[in-house]
Order: sequence, then C-alpha cells, then structure tokens
Amino acid sequence: MSKINKFSGNLNGFSWEDVQIHEYAEEFSGVTRQIPIGVKENSSNFIIRYFRLEPGTHSNLEKHPHEHGVIVMHGRARLQLNDSFNEVAPFDAIFISGGDLHQFVQIGDEPFGFLCVIKPKG
Repeated sequence: MSKINKFSGNLNGFSWEDVQIHEYAEEFSGVTRQIPIGVKENSSNFIIRYFRLEPGTHSNLEKHPHEHGVIVMHGRARLQLNDSFNEVAPFDAIFISGGDLHQFVQIGDEPFGFLCVIKPKG
C-alpha cells in the first residue's frame, strides 16, 4: 500500500512525520538515522535512509556485500572509498559498490546529512 511520510524539518534539521530518529550505534554519539521508506512502508525492493552526522563525528569504517546509492543533502564530509579519500558536498551523488570499504567523516561547522538507498536484506 502506498504511503506518504511528510517532511517536517528544514535544511538544518531533516525529519519526517511519524518517522522515528534512531541513534546510529551506541559507540557513535552524534550520528542519527531515520528510515522514511522501508519495511514499515512495505517496500520490498529498496530502503531509503537518512543519516545525520553532527560536527566532529563519523560513520563506521565498514564494508559489506550490498551496494549503496547516496545523495548528500547538506554539510560536507571526507569520504573514504577503499584507499581513496574525497571531499563530498550537497547534491553529490555517490555509488558505493558492494564489498568496498567506506566511511564518512564530517568536516566543517555544520552537520552532514545524506540519503542512502539500499536493497532490503533477504
């Protein structure tokens, strides 16, 4: 069944009505995650997640089998892709292949936020 999760934030505080904000992980204070489209919406082919990294924070350095599609919404970060490091900024579109080592490190004074599309597990 189709569903609309209305945007209720602004450029400084992305959020959607009825979409819970979760801590990314206990060891990553200052990093949050929301899932505006996912299992709760009965999406069987993709999940859209929004991550926000406060100044001075970073995501996990990780690699896994699934690929990601990422669009930067606000702020800046240094992105590690395997042995390469690049600065990313608003509206950059990033494809992260399955199995590639990756990490976002927030840089600058404003929070860094991005949308990330993945396939559901299973």
